[in-house]
Amino acid sequence: MIKRIAGIGWYIALPLLIIAIWKAADILGYIVSYTMPPPEDIVITAVEFYNDGTLLEHIKASFIRVIEGFGIALVLALVLGVVIGLSRGFERFTDSILQIIKPIPPIAWIPLAILWFGIGEASKIYIIAVGAFFPILINTVEGIKNIDPRYLELARVYEVRRGRVIWRVILPGALPFIMVGIRIGLGMGWICVVAAELIAANSGIGYMLMDGRSLSRPDIVILGMIVIGIAGKLMDDILRFISKRIIRWN
Repeated sequence: MIKRIAGIGWYIALPLLIIAIWKAADILGYIVSYTMPPPEDIVITAVEFYNDGTLLEHIKASFIRVIEGFGIALVLALVLGVVIGLSRGFERFTDSILQIIKPIPPIAWIPLAILWFGIGEASKIYIIAVGAFFPILINTVEGIKNIDPRYLELARVYEVRRGRVIWRVILPGALPFIMVGIRIGLGMGWICVVAAELIAANSGIGYMLMDGRSLSRPDIVILGMIVIGIAGKLMDDILRFISKRIIRWN
């Protein structure tokens, strides 16, 4: 019990220290409220937005977009990653175009996304999918390449069907890499949803940030940033928990 309490203490020590320094800077007059509000103003704004339902509405809108875009990216990246990882020919065939597209920031796709899909939900989901796709793809391919070839040779000797090999050998063997890619991809999804919502949206955390800027309300902007960080942290913790349960050697 004591160790657990000590662990929690270390876990929250730095955030509490940052808040204390933040408040001290406010008291000493090093910051001004119209550019950097004190911590209690953020709490008051959070309570206000929570009570009128605005905060939960924005969180829900962004969460749904992230899950939809991330889900699309996950399926496409896993399928393409398995094919590339198992086929040298297909890897050479796709390498040049993937290496050209990979460095392009997801934000750079926003103008085309709006032209292709309009300013509705589809364009936002597309941007999220683009952002989450490559981390999952790259880690899936690397995971497959790092599988001990003896397992694959053994499967060939026993003439195990290709689909069974992929399901029972390839994916479990590459799972540690895949889970890392999924966690990075999910983080990119949150980055991309905020960027997409800054351009064209009437709900979501990105819209909340833009609204705060338009109203010259830094408390709203900082609240939105904190919400993004907490949401991303909670989802990453869930993935880490799942990873520890399904990867025995993790």
